[in-house]
Amino acid sequence: MDMISSTFRQLQSLFSNPVFLACIFSWFSAQFIKTVIKLLGGNVSSVKELLELLLWRTGGMPSSHSSLVCTLSTTIGFRSGINSDIFILALCFALVTIRDAVGVRRASGIQARVLNEIGRSLEDKDILKFKPIKEIQGHKPAEVFVGCFWGIAIGIAFSVL
Repeated sequence: MDMISSTFRQLQSLFSNPVFLACIFSWFSAQFIKTVIKLLGGNVSSVKELLELLLWRTGGMPSSHSSLVCTLSTTIGFRSGINSDIFILALCFALVTIRDAVGVRRASGIQARVLNEIGRSLEDKDILKFKPIKEIQGHKPAEVFVGCFWGIAIGIAFSVL
């Protein structure tokens, strides 16, 4: 029974941790903003797609990954100081995540789209049977910038208020 009680206390502590709460709020709010933008643009065709956008889908404005890691860095900077090892770790983690969002994942998505176009073209000419590969959507620099700005603002708000 002590183990269950201890686990419950640890979970309770996690869900009351201001850094954790700020990060979760940052991620969910960025996903919500992204979903509203898609809805207003008429780019949502089903309830399933709406839920995917709200909870999971990557790409789009703003970058929820960039928002989350910037919130993490900002709140840790406020709580532990910008000279702390944990802040440096969070900052490096944020930089790698941001670089990946705007560089590697975007390039991979563009490459996958071109490969799918080539594959469909070859299949249409009966040259080969083609199964499309997943096109992972990365971010445009503006989407990452807005995500970073949003994340820093959320981090400051949770740290100061």
